Amino acid sequence: MKFDKKSAIRFIILLGIISLLGDVMYEGARSVNGPYLKILGANAVVVGFIVGLGELLGYGIRIVSGYFTDKTKAYWLFTIIGYGVLITVPLLSLTGVWQFAALFMILERIGKAIRSPAKDTILSQATKQVGTGFGFGLHEFFDQIGAVIGPLIFASLFYFIGSGSKSTADYQKGYSIYFYVFILLMAAVFFTYFLFKNPEKFETAKPQTEDEDKLSRTFWLYTVFTFLATFGFVSFVLIGYHLKQNNIISDSAIPLFYAIAMGVDAVISLVIGKIYDNLKKKRNNEQEGLLALFIIPILTAIIPALVFSSNVILIFIAVFIWGVVMGTHETIMKAAIADITSMKKRATGYGIFNTAYGLSVFIGSIVIGLLYDYSITLLIIILIFFEILSIPVLYKLTKEVKKT
Repeated sequence: MKFDKKSAIRFIILLGIISLLGDVMYEGARSVNGPYLKILGANAVVVGFIVGLGELLGYGIRIVSGYFTDKTKAYWLFTIIGYGVLITVPLLSLTGVWQFAALFMILERIGKAIRSPAKDTILSQATKQVGTGFGFGLHEFFDQIGAVIGPLIFASLFYFIGSGSKSTADYQKGYSIYFYVFILLMAAVFFTYFLFKNPEKFETAKPQTEDEDKLSRTFWLYTVFTFLATFGFVSFVLIGYHLKQNNIISDSAIPLFYAIAMGVDAVISLVIGKIYDNLKKKRNNEQEGLLALFIIPILTAIIPALVFSSNVILIFIAVFIWGVVMGTHETIMKAAIADITSMKKRATGYGIFNTAYGLSVFIGSIVIGLLYDYSITLLIIILIFFEILSIPVLYKLTKEVKKT
């Protein structure tokens, strides 16, 4: 098989289809996990802790899985095992108490931690043939189609069940549908594996000019920026909890809002990916695309001021912006790692990056859970403050890039 641009695009599309099916499962579940935990008896602090712990483990373990992926080069093994853990999503249909539901939700995040550094690395290898921004953007586009379909499964189910508050059994019917999606997912994973067993060949044809044995100062500044900018980014599980707690919209509308956000994410990923590549090309520097990251703290700061209101229009605007920010996170924040790390250290780089991301989400989610019932105003101020803090770090990061 030729490891050229045409094959790279085919490989990226296949990985996109895999992510599409994975997102149908876990994004569909995440769109209703908040309300489901509330029905099972969990309060805001508990939900915040579950979300935070899940994200901490889901991202923190990546530093370990990334390290061992680089050491063993077993990219596909980690990818296959990680996707296999997604069986925990349909298993939510068998839970009846919030403790067991929380366990499955956390295990799902751990599965993502196992596969992500390996999957992101093999994806990055193919994107070097077509442009990292475009490659990650194309993958994210497919990824978010699944993220739209997943919540719509619940929204459609709740619509046909009828109006009124939904019961535990209603939610469990939705979770059980994902058993069929899981079978399709694993079939797609093994099909792609047998077709592209050695994706590293996409990049080995390109000369490596960077220092392959260490992570750069640019990378570490980027990691600090990631932590600060992500701290104020509210999880949709907490947004869903807020909508349910205050009866702002119906149960069926909550996953619909999430589906809209995922649709925005899908579109923006292609746009922002192209902007990222154009900045690199225009300035003739692989790392100059980082300038596009300034959009993250600016837009993220707007979200909490709108989303924690009781006005449906303001919340809808916040959800739209949330989709833009998420699309930027999933596209150019990941693409940047491919451009500031060598192939030899890339899985490690993704692991460290995701650990910082997860630690930030963990602490941020707990802070949100604790302050939610105490003072919404103070909560909003703290989240905006962290976005402001991230801007000087990003400015210093761009200065560092210009030196290289």
